[in-house]
Amino acid sequence: MISRADSAASTRAGLLRAASELLDEGGTDAVTLRAVGARAGVSRGAPYGHFESKEHLLTALSVQAWEDIADELAVLRADLSLTPGRRLELALFALIDVARSRPHLYSLMFVSPHGDPEAAVRAAGRSQDEFLAIVGDLVGEENARRNGALLLSSAHGIAGLELSGHLGAEKWHVDADTLVGMLVRAIRVAADGEETE
Repeated sequence: MISRADSAASTRAGLLRAASELLDEGGTDAVTLRAVGARAGVSRGAPYGHFESKEHLLTALSVQAWEDIADELAVLRADLSLTPGRRLELALFALIDVARSRPHLYSLMFVSPHGDPEAAVRAAGRSQDEFLAIVGDLVGEENARRNGALLLSSAHGIAGLELSGHLGAEKWHVDADTLVGMLVRAIRVAADGEETE
């Protein structure tokens, strides 16, 4: 027999899946509580029992995305078969790949949340902490924050240029993958230089 809590959790998960599908198909305008309920096959009132508003639902999608990235980074960080440089490259691609595969979700992740700002800040913060640990493995903990900020802002810029079509290989003679490799090498060289000075 399914408990009431299990049933509620299952309904919430179904609503989030439906909202995620609608977001991927048509952006935030396509995500309404009514459309999400219809897609999930629940009663009209069910979405309102789980989310106060569309903004709360969108925030929940953003939180879930940041949590998924944090989980991916935690697994990556624990993979000692990879060099610190390769772990860092893959960590940057964890973010860029969301932009490539789910551009509407990626955009949502960088919008100030109106629904539950504390949850969004916690989820993004957890991802950032995992990322900083990966950066620290390459450049040392004392240099992780400034290098991490440079790397994340660069990855965000790369993702944005790629999404907008302004990172054309014919113009720049480089692609996003090459740029990420260049960034990691530059950070490594700078860290090595600081150690020898």
